[in-house]
Amino acid sequence: MARNITFSADEALIEAAREAARSENTTLNEQFRLWLESYARKRQADKAMETLQRIRSQYHMTGPKLTRDEMNERR
Repeated sequence: MARNITFSADEALIEAAREAARSENTTLNEQFRLWLESYARKRQADKAMETLQRIRSQYHMTGPKLTRDEMNERR
C-alpha cells in the first residue's frame, strides 16, 4: 500500500529536480521513490554487516588453513 508524504524544499531546487527528471523521461515522484528504496536498503545492509561483524568477533577460526584445492574438494 502506497502512502503519500509531504516534504519541503526550496522552490527553485524542486523545479530543477523536476526538469532533471523530465530529461530522464521520469518524474520527480518516481525518482524520490527510487531514492527512498535505495536509502532503506542501505540501512538494512549496514545493519546486516554490523550483525555479521559481531558474529565474526565471537567465533575464531582455528586449525590449518585449507588450500584452494581442499576448499573446492567435493566429498
